[in-house]
Amino acid sequence: MTDLHPTLLASGFASNALDAVVHAEAADVAFDRIDVLRRVVAGDGIFSINLNVTTARDPRNEVRLQRLYSSVADAFPVRGGKRKTLTPWTETLFVQGRPFIGEGADALASTFDDYERMRTFGVARVLNVPLMQGPLCYATCNFFGTRPHWQAHELLGLRLLALAAARWVAPLPDLAYSFDTPAPALAHA
Repeated sequence: MTDLHPTLLASGFASNALDAVVHAEAADVAFDRIDVLRRVVAGDGIFSINLNVTTARDPRNEVRLQRLYSSVADAFPVRGGKRKTLTPWTETLFVQGRPFIGEGADALASTFDDYERMRTFGVARVLNVPLMQGPLCYATCNFFGTRPHWQAHELLGLRLLALAAARWVAPLPDLAYSFDTPAPALAHA
């Protein structure tokens, strides 16, 4: 498939595509549609959704994630899990509630302990979008691409797809986590 040209975002294509996700019959159908749209927007790669399953019973300064969806379930199975401690990645997503953007093998290898497995799919870039409920990140939509750099229209399109996915991802009722982060430096006047 070809990439989504920026002018298509302003056309009926984007609206109709998002409507198809919103009106899917079930979550797995919606996620499959998002994966198709992801390929249109950003080309080859991997799409997954990780649910934050951390509770107050878990240790501080880490989150537990469980894969809810995977476009390559043979390599990265649904229900697979991982623990993540405080890193720039977790601080960006789970403390600040902002998307994480990484490009290049060094950035991916330093962020993901399973990068060697990802590398076999030609992954060269990542966009992780937090799904938020108040101050808590209850899930992440993960878009991995094979080209070296993101384009602005790709990032916008993928973030819109993450918003559409949020409708189909329910937060864990007893979700709770916290990180001991350094206090921000005071600005001098």
